Amino acid sequence: AMLMSLNLPLPKKVYGHGWLVIDGGKMSKSKGEFLTVSLLESKGYDPVIYRFFCLLSHYRKSLVFSYENLDNAKGAYEKLVAKIAQLLKAEQGEVDKAAYDKLREGFTAAMDNDINTSLAITALYDVLKADTTPTTKLALIADFDKVLSLSLIEKAKAVNEKPADTVEELPAEILELAEQRKQARKDKNFALA
Repeated sequence: AMLMSLNLPLPKKVYGHGWLVIDGGKMSKSKGEFLTVSLLESKGYDPVIYRFFCLLSHYRKSLVFSYENLDNAKGAYEKLVAKIAQLLKAEQGEVDKAAYDKLREGFTAAMDNDINTSLAITALYDVLKADTTPTTKLALIADFDKVLSLSLIEKAKAVNEKPADTVEELPAEILELAEQRKQARKDKNFALA
């Protein structure tokens, strides 16, 4: 239904899929190694971050899960949302139909290419870099997000609505734990991190 909303053809055949792997092996419920949304939320991850992480890889390729990789996806997602928030502040001009159609072709081609979501994310970044109006970029991002379901405009609006002078004071023990985690990650002690 999502693909049809953008008039994208559905794939004729799905030939298989990759696995979510951890520590070199397939993650499976029978081994007691599996992720749940509740587990990710309990660790402070918005489920949309996990969706973004999955979209960065093709569904037929094995996806290597680690919290370090998830943190990298989180950082990339937050930067993406911040750029969109800046576009919202600068929104002006009309939608440039020629630019819109050309940039949309890149996204459509990615999805036509066996639902290649990693290329679709690249097409999204191409929109941000394009020499066109903020209004055109925002229209494209909203259109792409009908398929990607990353809440990009919604999250960007939330960033802009947060008062700039709001600084949350964190307890010293939280700051100390954050520093210990950072050091553990530097030392590649991911279990401790």
